[in-house]
Amino acid sequence: MRRRKPLVLVVDDEPRIQRLLRSVFEENDLQVSVASDGTVALEMLEERPDVVVLDVMMPELDGFEVMRRIREVSPVPILLLTARSEDRDKIRGLESGADDYVGKPFNPDELVARVKSLLRRVEMDQGLPTQPVYTVEDVTIDLNQRRVFVGGAEVSLSRTEWMLLSILVRNAGRVMLHEDLLSRTWGPEYRNDLQYLRGWISRLRRKLGNGAGRRLIRTIPGVGYTVPEAER
Repeated sequence: MRRRKPLVLVVDDEPRIQRLLRSVFEENDLQVSVASDGTVALEMLEERPDVVVLDVMMPELDGFEVMRRIREVSPVPILLLTARSEDRDKIRGLESGADDYVGKPFNPDELVARVKSLLRRVEMDQGLPTQPVYTVEDVTIDLNQRRVFVGGAEVSLSRTEWMLLSILVRNAGRVMLHEDLLSRTWGPEYRNDLQYLRGWISRLRRKLGNGAGRRLIRTIPGVGYTVPEAER
């Protein structure tokens, strides 16, 4: 049976951006569905897209509200399109559940590369073997059910945050080099982007609560990161 092409849902109210994205994604062997507003995008989740490319600035429902509603029903990877000058949009987006972002105006080749990186991440995540529950102090991570608890309260993570944390936990007790974490989480083209990794580690620690996050994810200066072995 022939494997279907991955489906990208493009959510943008500008027709010229819609045409551009449809063209570049289809040229790279991806299927494309297009939604002109957030309400239509939410309805089109029934098509089970593999990635959502979501513009932040839209009328009525903006990208953040659309993403919030998507996250209530689906873990699908979300890439935000943001105004390059709006760093606060990028930070807010990543902390609200986005997996990546690209600033406008964007390089189409970079956008395609980031979407393909998200697709690889999904495949890697699905292919990881199941393991038992991991517990250190008040942090509990259920690797089978993909759930995280701190002090008994569940913490919501984006797919990227989960992927990064699960790689660390599955290698508990070992130091994961910066380049290995970057390659395994985002792909080999990211292996030298240390600042990118630091940003995601910082966000992950905040999600876990800075105290618990820093106790769990330990920095090995100039080398990488590690988490302790689970308590027996």
